[in-house]
Amino acid sequence: MAGEINNVGSTSASSGLTSALGGGSSALGQDAFLKLLVAQISHQDPLKPMDDTAFVAQLAQFSSLEQAISTNAKLDFLALQQRGVANTEMAVLVGKNVTVKGDKVRLDGQNLAVPVNFTLDGDATTVAVTIKDAQGKTVRTMQLGQQQAGLVKINWDGKDDNGMTLPTGTYSVSIEAKADGGAPVGYTQECSGVLKSVSFANGYPLLELDTGVTAPASDLLKVNDQGKVP
Repeated sequence: MAGEINNVGSTSASSGLTSALGGGSSALGQDAFLKLLVAQISHQDPLKPMDDTAFVAQLAQFSSLEQAISTNAKLDFLALQQRGVANTEMAVLVGKNVTVKGDKVRLDGQNLAVPVNFTLDGDATTVAVTIKDAQGKTVRTMQLGQQQAGLVKINWDGKDDNGMTLPTGTYSVSIEAKADGGAPVGYTQECSGVLKSVSFANGYPLLELDTGVTAPASDLLKVNDQGKVP
C-alpha cells in the first residue's frame, strides 16, 4: 500500500511538473519550478526511481526557462531605454506647431483662415461641419455638399452664421457625412496648434496643445514647418 501511495505521489508530481512547463497561463516561474522539482524527487518511489532521461529533460527545460527569464529582462530594459529616447524627442517639440488627431481649433483674432481638416473613409453626398463655442452653443454651420474619400481641407473665417466675428478662444468642430442613401460615412479629424506641454502618463508621452486638445504621442500626425498651420 505504501508503495502504491508513493507511486501516486511521484506520478502526480511528474505530471504537474510536465504540465507546468507546457506554457500558457499555467507556466511556472523559476522558484516554483525548483520547489516542484524537489517535491517530485522527495516523493519518488525508492524501488522505482525517476527515469534518468525524464530527469535530464526536466533540467533542460529548467535551463530554457532560466534563459527565457534573462531574455525577457533584457528586452524590458531595451524597451525602457527606447521609451526614454522617445520621451526626450517629444519634449523637444514643445513650442512648435503640430498637427494631431482631434476636434478643436483655436481662434486667436489674428488668423482669419482657421483650417478645419478631416479625412473621409468613403465618398459622401453630403457633408456638414458644425462649430461650437466653449459652452457647447452652435455658432457656425457649413454645408460642403458632395466630397470624395480622402483628406478634406476647408478654412473657417472665424465668423458665426450671422457674419459676426467671434471672440478669441477654443472651438470644437463636428462632422456629419452621409453617403448616397443616408448611410453615415466615417471620418478622422485633424487639428493644429502649438504644443504647450508634454506630460508622461504611465511612461508614455501625452501632448497638450494651446487649443486645449490633449492627445497621445501616437496621434501626432506631423510637425508643421516654421510653426505655420497647414
